[in-house]
Order: sequence, then C-alpha cells, then structure tokens
Amino acid sequence: MPFGTSWHTLLDECDALDGEATLVTPLTETEFRITDVQEHRIVITETETGDARPLQRDQFATLADRIGDAGGTFQLQRLPPDAEPYAAVLSLHPRYECDTRAETLTETDEPTTSQLITGTTPSSDDQDRSEPDLDVYADMLLLIDTLERHDPAAFDEWETPVLINLYTLLSDVQRNAGDLRTEVREVLLDRLHHDQPVHGQYGSVQRTTRRNRSLKDDDEVLSVLEDEGIPRERVMAVDREKVDEALEVTELSESAVYDIDEREYVRKADVDEETKESRLQGLKDQLALSDEPEAEDLREEVEELEGRIEELTEFSPGTEVSTRS
Repeated sequence: MPFGTSWHTLLDECDALDGEATLVTPLTETEFRITDVQEHRIVITETETGDARPLQRDQFATLADRIGDAGGTFQLQRLPPDAEPYAAVLSLHPRYECDTRAETLTETDEPTTSQLITGTTPSSDDQDRSEPDLDVYADMLLLIDTLERHDPAAFDEWETPVLINLYTLLSDVQRNAGDLRTEVREVLLDRLHHDQPVHGQYGSVQRTTRRNRSLKDDDEVLSVLEDEGIPRERVMAVDREKVDEALEVTELSESAVYDIDEREYVRKADVDEETKESRLQGLKDQLALSDEPEAEDLREEVEELEGRIEELTEFSPGTEVSTRS
C-alpha cells in the first residue's frame, strides 16, 4: 500500500483523538499530546516541558519503509535518537502496533488499536475485565497457581502428588489449547490467501498445502501398472488385517510376524474435578484478603470459573495401550 494512503489514514486518526489524550513514547515513556495536524506534518507538545515539535511526513514514510524492510516487525531499539514519538504516533494507525514489552513496532494485516494512549480516552485497562468462555482458561489458572507455588527449575525435588497434579493440568491445558488452536486455524485459513508469512505481535503464520495420497481401487491400480509392464507380485504387500485374522486361528505368537517395541510412559488416568473446584475456592479466599485494585476483577473471574469447572471434559481411566507398527 502506498504510504500516501497510510499517511492520510494516520492524519484522520490524529484528528479523531480526544483533545486531552496523551501518548507515551515506548522506551523512555515520555508523555506528549498532538496539538496540530497539518498536511505534511504532525505537531506534538511534551506535557512536562511544554516544548513543541513537528513530526514530518517523510520521516514517517522512512519509518514505514524500515518496518517493511525488517519483515514487518521493527525493533524499537534501532530507532534513531529522538525518534520515539514517530513510533508512538504511527501506532495510532490501525495497521501498526507498538508492543512496549517486546520493544517492537509491527505492521499488521488486521486492524489493531494503539496501546499508547492515556488520558480521557478509556484504555483497555480501564474497561471491565471479563473471563473468556473457554475451558482452557480454568485449567490455565490452576496451572499458573501450581507453578507459582513450586520451583519449576527443581522438578526432582517436588513431591510425587504435586508432580501428578502438574502433569494432569498440563495435559488438560494441552488438550483444550489444541481444540482452541484448531478453531483459530480454521478462521485464519479464510484470511490467508498466499504463501507469504503474515506477521503478528508474537510471531508469524503462513498458509501452506499438505498433500495426502490414497490409492485407488486395487484392480484399477494393478491394471494400470500391468499395462506398463509391472507385474502385480512386485507391488503386492502383506495386509495387516488379514495377518491378524490368521493369527487368531493359529497358535503363532505376535512376535512371529511382528517386531514389537514396548515403551513405558506416563498417561493421565483420571481427573479429580472436586479437588480442582476446592483449589479454585482457595484462590478465591486468598483474593478476598487482598486489597489490590485488580483483586475484585479476579474474584469475579474465579466465581465464574467455579460455576463452569464441572463442565470440563472428563477422561476414562486407562491402564495399557498396545501399539503395532
């Protein structure tokens, strides 16, 4: 997209800002306001010093080019001196996102909102928190609690019941996260229309094609190959199902026809939902004693989790799995 289009979009976003809105530079956290929007520049004023400064259009274009040259994600540490305000203002554009934690400025394919505005315009932190209606959320809360109470760098020192709890929660999170990942993948497939990587804040994805083959009808395959001089005996293989049927009517052991490789591993056998619910109640009790501003939001989330914990998928006990190859 030509930068001229992006520039006018950025000017529109600046014009739409609340007059008291304050922006913060991503590295030094210097606060400033946009005080004038002109055809070829944006004028800003630092709130602490009152110093006014013009930000030129061609410098925004240069920054946009550097983001593109970097593959869509630009490291803020590479900004020239005094160039931080350009990154903060550019993040107002719906196609650019500034991540202060990762210290990156990213060009996105989907509209995003600036993370750098403070003031009278409500920010995401001022809005009511709500619990995602996802099974994985409850198990992740319990998993985080377990990891916070024990040292993950010293598994050998953990008691066996604690390790079992951790393994169970990891299994539940993996299962539910996998289901969620599948749903997200289906949505992304409708949005990715080429083989080039598309970048997000934490990584990138790429549409690709997996090629699966399945043989046609046996008679058709054999006939085609025989026409080319390939005898059917050359491509005929042993049918495992027929071999198993033969073993059932003979006294042969499996080892006579199979190479068997037995490996021991840990498998989750059951989930104690009652204990999960009890632990969530314990977390709720701890939050009740906290005076932190965020505690009330977390209390409401845990109460909702308690109401949903019984709906988590249960697993039937298993004792042995046999795998043949």
